[in-house]
Amino acid sequence: MKKPRIYYFLVFLSIIVLGILSRKISFIPLWIGDFLYAVMIYFFVRIFFPEKKSLFVILLSLFICYSIEFLQLYQSEWIIELRKTLFGRYVLGQGFLWSDILAYTFGIAIAFIIEKSFLKYYNHESRFCIKQQK
Repeated sequence: MKKPRIYYFLVFLSIIVLGILSRKISFIPLWIGDFLYAVMIYFFVRIFFPEKKSLFVILLSLFICYSIEFLQLYQSEWIIELRKTLFGRYVLGQGFLWSDILAYTFGIAIAFIIEKSFLKYYNHESRFCIKQQK
């Protein structure tokens, strides 16, 4: 089955909206935003590599999330100024936290589980439709 990039793109956009909303609603714990950030990264990677094996997507997603988190330990003046912008705050974050690493790990794991569950259902439905047409 070809995995449609449009599906991944729509999920990616939806996660961005949910992530921004999670930062605006005060009773939602901050780690939910980091969790959703990792889910977003997973589907962002899927947009570019829809046919790659899941292990590749998981490892690349973890590498991106962990790299951005560890980059927060770098405190040069130019990157501090970049982090003060909206883009810098949302993409690069503010400060390193081990709990963010944990949230990223769980986010990517859940994204993988959701993707596999949906694709399993989608594959079943596609085969059923093909059989009906014959």
